[in-house]
Amino acid sequence: MKYLIVIAVVLLVIWSVRGNRRSSGTSAGAARPGSTALTQDMVQCPVCSVHLPRSDALPGPGGQLYCCADHRQRAGG
Repeated sequence: MKYLIVIAVVLLVIWSVRGNRRSSGTSAGAARPGSTALTQDMVQCPVCSVHLPRSDALPGPGGQLYCCADHRQRAGG
């Protein structure tokens, strides 16, 4: 019987903590405004279709962005 009470108390605490987190309007994985997590624009290489951050992409002809110099050369840039 005492184990049933201990389990009930533990479940009540977990339920209470999860309820408080949901009522704040943010989830554990969501970035909060003003946090240090930065979002980056993702672009797709037109040769191999790999997605990469815009800051890592190499510019090519016609404003296209490529994942590497080899793919940029294949495209004629």
